[in-house]
Amino acid sequence: MLDATKTDQALLEVNNIEVIYNHVILVLKGVSLSVPKGGITALLGGNGAGKTTTLKAISNLLKSERGEVTKGSVQYRGEKVQDLSPAELVRKGVIQVMEGRHCFEHLTVEENLLTGAYTRGDGSAAIARDLDMVYTYFPRLKERRRSQAGYTSGGEQQMVAIGRALMSRPEMILLDEPSMGLAPQLVEQIFEIVKAVNEGEGVTFLLAEQNTNVALRYAHYGYILESGRVVMDGPAKDLRENPDVKEFYLGMSDDGRNSFRNVRSYRRRKRWLS
Repeated sequence: MLDATKTDQALLEVNNIEVIYNHVILVLKGVSLSVPKGGITALLGGNGAGKTTTLKAISNLLKSERGEVTKGSVQYRGEKVQDLSPAELVRKGVIQVMEGRHCFEHLTVEENLLTGAYTRGDGSAAIARDLDMVYTYFPRLKERRRSQAGYTSGGEQQMVAIGRALMSRPEMILLDEPSMGLAPQLVEQIFEIVKAVNEGEGVTFLLAEQNTNVALRYAHYGYILESGRVVMDGPAKDLRENPDVKEFYLGMSDDGRNSFRNVRSYRRRKRWLS
């Protein structure tokens, strides 16, 4: 397994960023993280922790929601990129798969996939090869390629969203809540595909996920956010064995508790921020 530690091999560096919405609402409070090339890095935490905002700060999608990075920097391959447009960032190799499986419902599955190649200029033959590559990872999409995307299942739409991102030939994919609304069996299938794409195509993943259990089984390194701050980070195998993570996010503890909701928030914040 890749040793995804914070070294100079980092593809993406987020340095102490603050994000404010509507000029007054402080959402991220000094978030820093490092994503190594070729790894799977998980951004974990409950609803409202700041995971999606962090991804949108990286992909420069905040402006559409009246948000902005007011402090810190985002560097990709050593270059500051927070002033680039989302389209320019895609051309540099970074693309975000949005939460909620956004598809063009009136288009077919294959037409949706081909929209991912819109920014490319390497010709139809290369695009056709990549379409075959996507169908190799997502054989179900090949079966449904002529179906209207709006009539496919939630799991199939998630596959379309990831496949469409792959059609842009990204070096890095920001994947937001891939498990949301999916049955456990489908969640495992999606994460197995993410792992296969990571290993087979060398695509780097930064994924935001509430399902800490499954995320830490597939990621190499993890960051836990709470109230807009990173409260813990480390190799995924270490986080899986950490007693606080086991108690509050994996539903396990040595003294019999099975839910972090039964413990006052200040206790875990005191331990993690001390």
